[in-house]
Amino acid sequence: QVQLVESGGSLVQAGGSLRLSCAASGRTFNSLSMGWFRQAPGKEREFVAGISWLSTTYYADSVKGRFTISRDNAKNTVYLQMNSLKPEDTAVYYCAASALIARTAGQFGSWGQGTQVTVSS
Repeated sequence: QVQLVESGGSLVQAGGSLRLSCAASGRTFNSLSMGWFRQAPGKEREFVAGISWLSTTYYADSVKGRFTISRDNAKNTVYLQMNSLKPEDTAVYYCAASALIARTAGQFGSWGQGTQVTVSS
């Protein structure tokens, strides 16, 4: 099991940028795929971006071209750079870890506590 702690959530105006961080501890970080999910009030948790242990990246269509996921194995940290933010990006953002290259929440076994991102119009 790996422990995950997110940070970096904030209130930002539409068009602005934020960078989320997720620090991992426990199991060997560089053997895991990492993902970012988000959940808005009244909505289901949705996949945002993922990065494999080989640093292959993949994104939801709604964020492609605006968000960038990256990882620093030396720091056991995964990042989500979010640019051109929109009000519809408002949600709690969660970091997750998986032994698979996955997009489905059920395939991720470890989760952080979440960080709030609010985008004002």
